[in-house]
Amino acid sequence: MAYQSTSDTPGHGFVNPGFATHDVGAAMGAPPPADSYGPSAPPMFDSVPGYEGTVAGGGGGFLPPPMPSFPESPPQPEPSQPHWTIPSITEDTARGAFALYASSKCCYSSSPAKNGVISNMEAFNTYRYRLETFTESRSTEWSQKPYNGEPIDAFSQQPPGPWNIAAQAPTFFQDSKQVIKVPYTSSLKNCHDCVGMGRMPCKNCAGAGNKVCWVCNGSGYRHGDDRCSHCSGRGRENCTQCQGQGSKECSTCQGRRQLLVYINLTVKWTNNTSDYVVEQSSGLLLENLNKVTGKELLKDARYLVFPVMGFPDLNVVSAAERLIREHQTTHSQSSRILQQRQTIELIPITKVTYRWKGKSHLYFVYGNEFKVNADNYPATCCCALM
Repeated sequence: MAYQSTSDTPGHGFVNPGFATHDVGAAMGAPPPADSYGPSAPPMFDSVPGYEGTVAGGGGGFLPPPMPSFPESPPQPEPSQPHWTIPSITEDTARGAFALYASSKCCYSSSPAKNGVISNMEAFNTYRYRLETFTESRSTEWSQKPYNGEPIDAFSQQPPGPWNIAAQAPTFFQDSKQVIKVPYTSSLKNCHDCVGMGRMPCKNCAGAGNKVCWVCNGSGYRHGDDRCSHCSGRGRENCTQCQGQGSKECSTCQGRRQLLVYINLTVKWTNNTSDYVVEQSSGLLLENLNKVTGKELLKDARYLVFPVMGFPDLNVVSAAERLIREHQTTHSQSSRILQQRQTIELIPITKVTYRWKGKSHLYFVYGNEFKVNADNYPATCCCALM
């Protein structure tokens, strides 16, 4: 071993035998090779019933959830409502939204928004179907930390199964995460990095406690017979990294010599969302609709939702059937479905054509927020700081 213990107190009483007295002869000795102090392998983890696949650092993969206790009966068909519409916006609303849009752009002149003459307004409405599946997934991994007197409870009792451990779930449809130490899995192991010594050889001086003097390059003299004042003629100087001790406190166990080894359970709640927007012929790109809301036509939340029935647009019906099937197949394999929610919105889109300086231009006003898209605004300039 590289070190000798002179005390039973963890992290104290270790001396470098080669340099305990700091005499000149010992200081001039060659440092031991760094490889001779190599750490041992990581601690062997116990086999815990119910957690056999758990590994260190990478988790144990997902843990298949238990089967749901009972299925939910499908809802009855709702009466169809084939004439859902949104009133068209007024010209004053369109002009006001356009002016607000122009003023928010530092390089846009307000003239087109103020002086442009609206020649046509065309209303488009498009449906957006959204499915949210709120899931809970669990994974385990072996963890370790310096031992500070915590209870050692491994094998004192059968640990609860990973899906039997209580966790505080957040509000539905909000992502969250919780890490829980699994009861009755904590054991004590000698630190594998310092082999239970509490200290590690200093890499800066290879455990010697000193290095070749940089002033005299190890000769002990500077010019002729002038003894080097930096190292007092020793040719070596104490290592500043370890203060001449040749060793430093082990960072893994923080000098405690032992590690508490236990299983951590990670519980993740995830809101998995899929959208389907019915294609519309307005010319506005669908990606612009991601940050706006529409008129809510349907909202259904339950353990497992069922495809919408009696809806007038068959594209929405088909998308709902497909997404519900995909969500329930995909997410039930690796997680537990806690709740699903489906909504249908009718998003208003108005295509506005206007004339400014004898030319025709257009912009879109869309969503309940009256958001504007005008990719080809006719009066822009380059801003420069003076």
